[in-house]
Amino acid sequence: MKKSVLLFLGLFVFMGLKAQQARVIADKIIGIVGDKIVLRSDIINYIDDMKRQEREVPPNAECFLLEQMMADKALILQAEKDSLPISDEEVEAELDQRIRYFISQYGGKEAFEQIAGRTVYQVKEDFRKSIREGRLAQAMRNSIVSNVKITPTEVKNYYEKIPKDSLPFYESELVVGQIVLFPKAGRELEKFTLDELADIKAQIESGKSSFENMVRLYSEDPSKVQNNGRMEMNKSDKHWDPDFKNAAFRLKEGQISPVVKSKFGYHIIKMISRNGDDIVVAHILKTPQILDEDMAAAVAKLDSVRSNLIAGTTTFGEAVTKYSDEEYSKMTAGIIQGRGGNFVTIDELDKELVTQLDKLKVGEFSHPITYKDERGKTGVRIVYLQSRTEPHRQNMKDDYNKLAQLALAEKKNEVLEKWFQTKMPTYYIMVDKEFSGCEGIRKQFPSLASN
Repeated sequence: MKKSVLLFLGLFVFMGLKAQQARVIADKIIGIVGDKIVLRSDIINYIDDMKRQEREVPPNAECFLLEQMMADKALILQAEKDSLPISDEEVEAELDQRIRYFISQYGGKEAFEQIAGRTVYQVKEDFRKSIREGRLAQAMRNSIVSNVKITPTEVKNYYEKIPKDSLPFYESELVVGQIVLFPKAGRELEKFTLDELADIKAQIESGKSSFENMVRLYSEDPSKVQNNGRMEMNKSDKHWDPDFKNAAFRLKEGQISPVVKSKFGYHIIKMISRNGDDIVVAHILKTPQILDEDMAAAVAKLDSVRSNLIAGTTTFGEAVTKYSDEEYSKMTAGIIQGRGGNFVTIDELDKELVTQLDKLKVGEFSHPITYKDERGKTGVRIVYLQSRTEPHRQNMKDDYNKLAQLALAEKKNEVLEKWFQTKMPTYYIMVDKEFSGCEGIRKQFPSLASN
């Protein structure tokens, strides 16, 4: 099974709904582990899905996938035997998340159901078992390797085994933090915005204009051009502003909300349609004008925070928690996340931030800087350069944490390999003769029963 056991074993794909629906009569069982089966169509559908998504199909894909699916079945069997807890709530949450993803990819619920040839309810019923089994497999894998640790000596030994001409080259990597303030508008301008939205609502409800037309004319949501102010929401979603979400779900179809305040500004919301816990709404967003004096107040506040940071009377993490208006940054102590977690490369940062970093030494804090976030909202921020590496070949000094992660992954893989070697002989195993020539299958199941 080698490195393949570290891949996600719950092979669940929505893109192949049509293919699954049209399974041919010639479908047959090609693998059995205990009382779990793998069908020929499971392999075909998965490869078809990869091609549709323009993903590279690996060599000997059928052999590889059968080996993966049978490993998955073994993990599921043991998870069931050990009664690992998988709740209905987490299964439903993952189902909803995947359904919403594909609805967004296909451009809406109706388009998704048309392509799938089934209702959302039917799709959920079809794949609930697959989701549960995928979670069981992952839970069992986590259980097997939960106590695996790595020591500095093992990291060193791992590094020394890598051929020197195979060591990867890293571009400069940085750990960058920021504290963000979004200036607050004065009361008069805030009231002006509230009155403006109330007037827009009155015009819509009187029939003088349509909601859609008012979205185009007045909404400040940057995404309005693509979606005309529409958005799909599910009651279990946690990424929506809670005040906005609660106001939306209180509406009846066709109803328009009073003015609603969120962290993004002020809205009026229209309920387009409702289907259980799924709704489609449209909104008009307005934000009060920020004056120079409001911006100056935010700059002065952050300037004071910067002085405390330099003096050491507060830590950066404490300042983020206490002052930053950027909610998600509080979960990372203000550290900007990239492809490498806390480590980012220059291409992952906005240009304005990169310009400021050129002026900073490691450990320094920038003066407060005005900027616009990805939504076009004006803010003020302090930038903190925690660390910076020079372009270099992988080595123990600069890349210990990465090497430790790689060494730990290899050690976990070895533990999984031993687990499979021990457990597989205890299960009834069958592999169809069509796959008996697969190298991985022969190594993993040397004494299998073929039909």
